Amino acid sequence: MPVRPVLSPETLRWLPWVVAIAFFMQSLDGTILNTALPDMARDLDENPLRMQGVIVAYMLTVALLIPASGWIADRFGTKKIFFSAILLFSFGSLLCALSGTLNELIGARIVQGLGGALMLPIGRLVVLKAYPRSELVRIMGFITIPGLLGPLIGPTMGGWMVQYLSWHWIFLINLPVGVLGCWAVWHFIPDLRGSERTRFDGLGFVLFGAAMVFITIAMEGLGELHMPHLRVMLLLFAGMACLAAYWLRAGNISNPLFSPVLFKTKTFAVGILGNLFARLGSGALPFLVPLLLQVALGYSPSQAGMSMLPLAAAAMLAKWVARPLIERVGYRTVLTANTFALGLMLASMGLVTEHTPYPLLLSMLAVLGAINSLQFTAMNTVTLIDLDDASASSGNSLLSVVAQLSLSLGVACAGALLGGFTGDGGNDGVDTVLGAFQLTFLTVGIMAMLAAAIFLQLSPQDGRKPKANSEHELEH
Repeated sequence: MPVRPVLSPETLRWLPWVVAIAFFMQSLDGTILNTALPDMARDLDENPLRMQGVIVAYMLTVALLIPASGWIADRFGTKKIFFSAILLFSFGSLLCALSGTLNELIGARIVQGLGGALMLPIGRLVVLKAYPRSELVRIMGFITIPGLLGPLIGPTMGGWMVQYLSWHWIFLINLPVGVLGCWAVWHFIPDLRGSERTRFDGLGFVLFGAAMVFITIAMEGLGELHMPHLRVMLLLFAGMACLAAYWLRAGNISNPLFSPVLFKTKTFAVGILGNLFARLGSGALPFLVPLLLQVALGYSPSQAGMSMLPLAAAAMLAKWVARPLIERVGYRTVLTANTFALGLMLASMGLVTEHTPYPLLLSMLAVLGAINSLQFTAMNTVTLIDLDDASASSGNSLLSVVAQLSLSLGVACAGALLGGFTGDGGNDGVDTVLGAFQLTFLTVGIMAMLAAAIFLQLSPQDGRKPKANSEHELEH
């Protein structure tokens, strides 16, 4: 058993606040950007319906680096890596604000993602190592509150900044928070390292990462990048081949990046696959809704940001009812019904027009936010609940990767659908931008509804037995 480090009372008191700052920075950045996309596109002389690369570049970078974050922290120490992560995230934010072209902005978002990929996993790791298990639920609950506040205030703040200042300020706001975070890390984060050196699965990391990059670029190739279909197919096959090679190799080595043995736990296998496919629909939501409101319905940035408030507020409220509901009716019923309801609500957004009453639109967004929040909580918990202590860390890391990857694929897929349904999309195109959004929401909703079949594979009793690992539940 590893010996828990002896930390000063001052460090134990302030450490959760420092981790919370990092959580808030990333959560705010992930939601403040969406409302600003149309103005950024106008300033950069780009089509606002083809700006998804700005979001996908960040999410994909985070997904790529998460598997290496634990090994990097054990090798170089949590203090140095956490400090470097916040510094890199802040530097990337400055580069974003200085970007003059879409390609420069995407490159800057990759730099930001390099920092963001290390902030959350290492912050969580420091808390796990610094506090006894009896304190874990309380501490984790505290540090995730700022992460929940980000989606609540991000779209509104982004809308007001874009309308009354400029889109550059949505990145510049990270700089003072980053300076405060770096100072706090240097003073209050302990320098924790792994008790023993473990060998990193470098080849597995390359194969798994290449698979994610090829598949994501293929999805982008159908939308923003306008790639020929032959090149898209080659990228998809290359990605699938890399993924197959990874899993064949992982089953025959002693210390793989992610072990196939994890999938022998039924709830984990169902949870991971359900996360992958259900998030393809829900991941497109924060990208599509602000664009729908501004580009298709003519809302101002501040109006669009304010309109997202019911969605975020309902998501926070749904967290309070998730656990009692799951305990009462079980994971199978909750996830099957909720996934179908999620798809139905996403498809219903395709009925929105310029004549839709504003209170009805806000009500639809609030219901979507609540359903989406319940979906994430139930999916993430059922994925980890039956894993033993030896598998919990690896399972949690794979869940984080799949969550980020499916969100980036969801945005890429939504962008490809928007591009395909616009007037220049060939025979499937429509004459109006609003029509393209309506068909996109309908398609995304049908995709999400189909994911309900995955959760039907759970038995009524799956996940009923309480496990200590449910403490590792991820909020997003």
